[in-house]
Amino acid sequence: MQPNVLLITPGQSYRLAAYLRATQSVGVTLQVVSDSQHSLTLEIAEGLQVDFNHPAEAVNHVRAHTKHLSINGIVATDDNCVELAAGIGEALGLSVNSAEAARLSRRKDLARQRLQSAGVAVPEHWLLDLTTELPPQLSRLPYPLVLKPVSLSASRGVIRADTPDQALDACRQITKIIAPLASAEERNTILAERYLPGEEVALEAFIHEGTFYPLAIFDKPDPLTGPCFEESYYITPSRHPLPVQQQIQKTVQQACRAYGLQQGPIHAEVRVSQGRAWILEVASRTIGGECSQILDEVLVQPLEQLVLSAAIGSPVNFQKRPGAAGVLMIPTPQTGVLRRINGEQRVRSVKHIREIRLEAEPGQVLQTLPEGGDYLGFIYSSAKTPHEAEQALRLAHAQLEITIDPLLL
Repeated sequence: MQPNVLLITPGQSYRLAAYLRATQSVGVTLQVVSDSQHSLTLEIAEGLQVDFNHPAEAVNHVRAHTKHLSINGIVATDDNCVELAAGIGEALGLSVNSAEAARLSRRKDLARQRLQSAGVAVPEHWLLDLTTELPPQLSRLPYPLVLKPVSLSASRGVIRADTPDQALDACRQITKIIAPLASAEERNTILAERYLPGEEVALEAFIHEGTFYPLAIFDKPDPLTGPCFEESYYITPSRHPLPVQQQIQKTVQQACRAYGLQQGPIHAEVRVSQGRAWILEVASRTIGGECSQILDEVLVQPLEQLVLSAAIGSPVNFQKRPGAAGVLMIPTPQTGVLRRINGEQRVRSVKHIREIRLEAEPGQVLQTLPEGGDYLGFIYSSAKTPHEAEQALRLAHAQLEITIDPLLL
């Protein structure tokens, strides 16, 4: 019989389809545990439904559902389910990261405190209490600042403020964004941190049998200076000097050790500033969205296959391919109703473009950052050099004609 892996995933996760495609190659059966009765991903229409906001009940529900099954591993797809996955894994006696380590990997405020106490480079930071008056709290802080929720991802609610008045406006925006969160602590807290000038990178890594394996460093060639921090281009291999790359890897490894992470995928966001690598985020999951496809050009064993193989104790292959690759997360240019995206075939004809995947549908209401967090789709390139991979994406992006009608209020 094939090994069984519990896949803990939001029903609308971009990551679900990629894991489903990987099951045949790895030879596992996925038992999908979702917060939706019916997934919006076409590849699956059923699965075990639990309430992510009530983890104790969810753990008991999964235990009851799987008591007649032999569960060999567990994988979480997104930030909002890594802590639940750790709790389920511990209850089932699986080898998983601790619930505390998983919580640190998704709670930016708790992570900052742990990293600072461990001597890992993090921006100077403060916590804002939304249950008390904000102006006195903001007047004491140095500027410029970056304000952000303590638990969201994909740059949602992340806003730069250069003055106390801008910070107050940003806090009001963030308060609306985090209002639906189930945790009162997360609804009532904003993280403020000193803005660091510099270049941002992402590091994909994996911890396997106690060893830290860097998989790829992605440069983000567009400047991320605010007021919002929408990501677009990811290019690998990095063009930073080798000593800088080594410092990035070492700093992320130190952060993982401080969290207590012992296994599984790692997605880290790092800012290179003032001659140092500063941790912005270390998440115990793979890269988000459909961006993982870029790693198919980097790794001999595709990322999701690697994750599933490691989860069941099968051999994994961290060998890398030569060459360069890139992905463009097609940004939403304005808030409104999507009418059409033209130029898909022109994009496919651009040299070094491997694929384009459009995700947004005509008639869909789109919202830009800081409130929104979705992309129109993804464009992938592969080439001999990082420069060629980046230029192909820029040329391809220019081929798209995006029509968005304003919302009628």
